[in-house]
Amino acid sequence: MTMEELHALFLEHPTICTDTRKITENCLFFALKGPNFNGNAFAQEALDKGAAFAIIDEEDFKTSDKFVLCDNVLATLQQLAIYHRNRSKAKIISLTGSNGKTTTKELINAVISKSYNTIATRGNLNNHIGVPLTLLDIKEDTEIAIVEMGANHKKEIEFLCSIAQPDFGYITNFGKAHLEGFGGVEGVIKGKSELYDYLMANNKYIFLNADDDIQKQKLGNYTKKMGFSTNDHHYYNIKFLGVDPFVLVEMEGIQISTQLVGKYNFSNCCAAILMGKYFNVPLKDIKSAIEAYQPQNNRSQMLSKNGFDIVLDAYNANPTSMQAALENFVLMDAKRKTLIIGDMFELGDTAAEEHQIIADYADKLQFDEVYLVGENFFRTKTSATQFKSFDDLKEHLIKNPLKKGALLIKGSRGMALERILEIL
Repeated sequence: MTMEELHALFLEHPTICTDTRKITENCLFFALKGPNFNGNAFAQEALDKGAAFAIIDEEDFKTSDKFVLCDNVLATLQQLAIYHRNRSKAKIISLTGSNGKTTTKELINAVISKSYNTIATRGNLNNHIGVPLTLLDIKEDTEIAIVEMGANHKKEIEFLCSIAQPDFGYITNFGKAHLEGFGGVEGVIKGKSELYDYLMANNKYIFLNADDDIQKQKLGNYTKKMGFSTNDHHYYNIKFLGVDPFVLVEMEGIQISTQLVGKYNFSNCCAAILMGKYFNVPLKDIKSAIEAYQPQNNRSQMLSKNGFDIVLDAYNANPTSMQAALENFVLMDAKRKTLIIGDMFELGDTAAEEHQIIADYADKLQFDEVYLVGENFFRTKTSATQFKSFDDLKEHLIKNPLKKGALLIKGSRGMALERILEIL
């Protein structure tokens, strides 16, 4: 089957499924492979559950004309996404960065969707599978697609750009994330900047945080750009008014009261405002979109439960985002503050050093109680209370309930520290 024929089949059945537990009627099932599974073995089950066709790459599983045989299912999914993207009129905004990608993507979508038909990456489906799936969500009436790109090693953003072929791009920041795969902070900067490299090589438009010296240096004299700044009047000025506990922003004399905790979310709001301005979204709509946005999925959520004011930021963590979260927690107005932080993953050889830096910083800030959880934090030298595992923490908290007050919960996804809510 040619790509043209497969695309015609996709237009007849425009829902893609890759998991037999989530099959929808008349979808196309792509039998992807992983380290511990072979999607080909589940193709018949997908058809039995209602899939219209199954795309496979092992001939032994082809037992009817409902199976479409190809050389490589993943490559075919990616090529289909490129084919579909090239036949769409939608403009593509891609964004990457070490921290804040998903929140920024959702804010941008909230703002731009006030004036345009948009689609955006679902959740954090931002890798070599998620980006193609996002592109295949583009409909005939889609005007703008906001595509999040994640990476944990060099050349990954470059590859994702070859699929999405963005018209616009934005990098949230360069931080200490995925140091193991990138080989250090310089590797992070180089890897994330592959988005800039693509955009400049193809004469496309760039949005930037003009208060970030690294971004300004990378872009140099490139002219197709628009930036925001708190102090440089060569760029669009946006004021940071404080956190109480939510971020307060001012644009063109208009104050925006967000529902986002932490100064680190200020630049995320600025990116959405900037793109709203570029795409001529009315200021009143930019304001209402950002004020209505509420973070979900354990990302800087502000919760109240049983006498606790909780900042739940347990979706992910790296040294940069961890330090920012601690700095913000210091600013919160509360009589009593308890900190529960868990291990940060994918730091490679720097793991011991980076965990010790955070442990020292937590000691310095003198919170009322500090609990460090995970094998890396367990090995640090600190005055905090340490637990090797979540189960050890849970056992302690059941016997010694936390005293009510403000509570920050933050750790990498694998720590799943949101489980603490069940204990309170």
